[in-house]
Amino acid sequence: MELVCRNVSFSYFRKSPVITDFSHVFRPGITILKGYSGSGKTTLLKLLAGYLSVTQGEITTPTGRKVTSRRYHRSDVSYMFQGINLLPLMSVERNLRLAAEMAMLPASQWKPRVEQLLTDLGLQELRHRRADKLSGGQAQRAALARTFMKDAPTVLLDEPTSGLDDSNTDIIKKLIMQNAAGHICIISTHDSRLLELADEIIDFDSPVSC
Repeated sequence: MELVCRNVSFSYFRKSPVITDFSHVFRPGITILKGYSGSGKTTLLKLLAGYLSVTQGEITTPTGRKVTSRRYHRSDVSYMFQGINLLPLMSVERNLRLAAEMAMLPASQWKPRVEQLLTDLGLQELRHRRADKLSGGQAQRAALARTFMKDAPTVLLDEPTSGLDDSNTDIIKKLIMQNAAGHICIISTHDSRLLELADEIIDFDSPVSC
């Protein structure tokens, strides 16, 4: 199982390229993208998710589906946005269920997964609380739980521990480790606390990386 970038370049609105001639093979395990703001980490995640289209080059997915296809978005990739992006008027549990329903998972599969993720992230007592009533750390944990709901082969996490204390970060690190096995997990982060999770680190501060 591989997610492959071949000579990928991207620029916004005909400006200077954010990513230039990037080639890499992502395999199962945890890959950390590190580097300064504006170096292209989040842009690369969005290209891998199919939210942006490459200016040049190509991306080959593990299933062979195009990154822009509806089936790829629904089943093959799961993305955690830096801004969390939970549905604010829905409960924690409903946010998780909706992720499963959109991926067309059968209830027999997603119901026990909801329970497991709520337990692992210490969110059981908050399952019926609206997302807009959660603290920052609680919302970050709920967003991660939603990301792991559909068990997609490719998982993309954009700053999953941004602004969190050590306690919440430890919970999130544990869940990432538990769910990354057998998946391609790519994390964009400034947080040095996550580096110990990495099977591979790509440094976007290095001209060789991008």
